[in-house]
Amino acid sequence: MPHFSKPSEGSWTEHFGIGTEPVSYEDSISPEHYELERDAIFRRAWLNVGRVEQLPRKGSYVTKELDAARTSVILVRDMDGEVRAYHNICRHRGNKLVWNDYPREETSGVCRQFTCKYHGWRYGLDGELTFVQQEPEFFDVDKSQFGLVPVNVDIWAGFIFVNLDREAQPLKEYMGRLGAGIEDYPFDLMTQKHTYRAEVGSNWKLFIDAFMEFYHAPVLHSKQAVEDESRKLQAVGFEALAYDIDGPHSMVSSWGGMAPPKDLNMVKPIERVLRSGLFGPWEGPDIGELPGGLNPARHKAWGEDSFLFFPNFMILIWKPNWYLTYHYWPTSYNTHVFECSLYFAPPKTAFERLQQELGVVSFKEYSLQDCNTLEATQTMLESRAVTEFPLCDQEIALRHLHKTAREWVADYQDRQPGSTPVRVSAAS
Repeated sequence: MPHFSKPSEGSWTEHFGIGTEPVSYEDSISPEHYELERDAIFRRAWLNVGRVEQLPRKGSYVTKELDAARTSVILVRDMDGEVRAYHNICRHRGNKLVWNDYPREETSGVCRQFTCKYHGWRYGLDGELTFVQQEPEFFDVDKSQFGLVPVNVDIWAGFIFVNLDREAQPLKEYMGRLGAGIEDYPFDLMTQKHTYRAEVGSNWKLFIDAFMEFYHAPVLHSKQAVEDESRKLQAVGFEALAYDIDGPHSMVSSWGGMAPPKDLNMVKPIERVLRSGLFGPWEGPDIGELPGGLNPARHKAWGEDSFLFFPNFMILIWKPNWYLTYHYWPTSYNTHVFECSLYFAPPKTAFERLQQELGVVSFKEYSLQDCNTLEATQTMLESRAVTEFPLCDQEIALRHLHKTAREWVADYQDRQPGSTPVRVSAAS
């Protein structure tokens, strides 16, 4: 049962019953545990790999590298307009089927068929094998048995997801109550997209930790505010408006994003001129009534809601009517690729474009500040000089994330016949 205002007694963490004792971060520094996560989480959970706008016409395709899941996938809109997904592998000798100059880089384009660069085998957009070079040289090969290997694919609110588990629950069911609460948001109207990408020297969960609490904001980001406002923030601290947990997913609702701020002296001169900043343009598009899943506390100072859809997909929806996404793609136990995409309604004037650009560069600066602490955290966690860490009530989503990840691994191990589970110690 969600709780939309701060509990009158106790805490958010106690309300959701996930423990209050210090936690272990062994799940973020163990190579053995990461190898288990690859199979237990990234080959079993629904993973967001793009949006429908990336496949605008029949024959449009994109590839997505899923290193943690040990594969690469092709997403394509077939000749019937249906979105399909396949493992990016030729059925002849296992060559990666779709790539350009560098096989580890993602690519996109439009085509009528896929042709292997190695021996020229061809596949239709429906995945069927249509041509075998020198077919008589093979031993009664039945082309109908050698089509591309399909991957479960489904769409939620315009977001394309894949799941490598053939017995996965339906996507809509997986997205749960939190997904249902925002699926009517007009994501399809926000098609002006800005993306940046970083290779980060930390476990994937540690960067999620950085974005699912605002306890750090008055300290880590203090120099981004004007001096007087910085002092106020550090003196008062930060407390979110509401938290919620639903199955493996979580959310935090926050104040901020007032447009315009009550006092223009609170912000920098360029923000006053462009009427924009970290929270995006002050005057966003009119999109009508917001979905019921936003601003659950119904607080007048509400600014944004951050949703974490397990394992690695975050949506942040802002009061001035724009949104951004975060993805955290593991590449090893202590490295991952971070992707951030900011979505706005297409600008109608040069001034609106500049407003959006200021929001983009401001967010990049804040993200770099968050990212800057991660390698320092990773290296010292790996020292194991300290093995248990206290978390405050504002860090409830962090506690829930690590607890959920450990539970998925434990469940996977329990399902393996004859296996001896290797448990990662945890105090929560």
